[in-house]
Amino acid sequence: MIAASRHGGGVVLLRTVPLVFMALITLVVFRSVWLNPNFQWTVVGQYLFSPIILRGLGMTCLLTVLTMVAGIVIGVLLAFSQISGVLALSAPARAYVWVFRGTPQLVQLLFWYNLAALYPQYSLGIPFLAPHLLHGSVNDLITPMSAAVLGLGLNEGAYMTEIVRSGLASVGRGQMEAARALGLGPFRIMRRIIMPQAMPVILPPTGNQVAGMLKATSLVSVIALTDLLYAAQSVYSRNYQTIPLLVVACIWYLTATTVVSCMQRALETRVGRHKR
Repeated sequence: MIAASRHGGGVVLLRTVPLVFMALITLVVFRSVWLNPNFQWTVVGQYLFSPIILRGLGMTCLLTVLTMVAGIVIGVLLAFSQISGVLALSAPARAYVWVFRGTPQLVQLLFWYNLAALYPQYSLGIPFLAPHLLHGSVNDLITPMSAAVLGLGLNEGAYMTEIVRSGLASVGRGQMEAARALGLGPFRIMRRIIMPQAMPVILPPTGNQVAGMLKATSLVSVIALTDLLYAAQSVYSRNYQTIPLLVVACIWYLTATTVVSCMQRALETRVGRHKR
C-alpha cells in the first residue's frame, strides 16, 4: 500500500509540475505583452471594430470561400482524372499538380495579375461563323479580385487534388470490385461506398487547408485588394500606428482560424460518428 501510494504521488507530481511551469510562463508572457505600452492597447481597441477593418475581414472571408470552392472542385476533378487510368486524363492532371505545387503562391498571384502583359486582348467565338463574338481588353477581365481568385484558387486546386486522391486511395480496390459484382453503377459506388470511407481521411487536411487559406489571403495585399491586411495597412499608412493595426489584424486572423478549427472538429466528429 505504501509503495503504491508513493508511486501514485510521483505520477501526480510529474503531471502537476509541467502544468504549473507552463502556467507561470504563460502568465509572465501575458503580463509582459499586456503591460508593454508600445502595443498601445487603447489604439487596438479603437480600431478593432472599425468599419474599414470589418470590410477587410469580410473580403478575407469571401476570398477564402471562393478560393476553397474553386480548389475543391478542381481537386475532385483532377483526383478522379489521376486514378482513372486514362493517360490522356491522368498526365495533364499530374502536370497541373507539378506546376502549381512547385511555384510559390505569391509568384502565381503576380503572374495572373499581370496576365495582360502576355495577352493584351482576348477574343472568343465560333470558328468560321463568329470568330470574334466576345472580345476586349484582358485588363478589363483581370481585376484584383479575379486575379486573387485565380492565383489562390488554382494553387489550392493542386493541393486538394493530392488530398482527395489520398482519400480515395485509402479505400481498398476490392470494395469497388465487390460493388460492381452486385451490379451497382459507378456513381452509386462512389456515393454510397467510396466517399463515406474516404471522407475521414479527406476532412482533416481539408480543414487545415481552409485555415491556411485564411492566412494566405493576406498575400493579395500586394495587388491592392482590400482584404484584412490591406485594410490595416491603409490605416497605419495614414496614422503611423503600425504595431497596433497589425495586432488588430492578428486578432481577427486568430478569431477566424479558431472558428474554422471548431467547425472542422465538429464536422470530423460527426463524420466519425456516422462511420462507427
